[in-house]
Amino acid sequence: MTLAPLLFAWIAAAAVPACDLPGGAAQRIESRSHVVLYRAQPAPRVGEHFAIEFAVCPAPEGVRVDATMPEHRHGMNYRPTVAPQGGGRYRAEGLMFHMAGRWELVFEVRAGGTTERIAHSLKLE
Repeated sequence: MTLAPLLFAWIAAAAVPACDLPGGAAQRIESRSHVVLYRAQPAPRVGEHFAIEFAVCPAPEGVRVDATMPEHRHGMNYRPTVAPQGGGRYRAEGLMFHMAGRWELVFEVRAGGTTERIAHSLKLE
């Protein structure tokens, strides 16, 4: 038995930081250097505003939230505001998906002089 697969799994797990978003179940998306946990309040529905509570680990220098419809090549009609809540936690308000279909929720994470886009696909009926 070779230890290479176990060593690779340990290194990969160590590269992704632990992350926590108290208050209930959350979606988890990640890149090589960041983890984003988020939950929408209320659940997104076509034509209704919603907010997102989220955590980014490790805590970045800055973060933005946006959403696009890749198949339609457009984004939201509203620009959400993001307010830090401390400890790598944030709240984005003013989001609205104005039509049904596949949306990509995008977190732009700025850290160490670079900006990373971490996205999660959602389908609204």
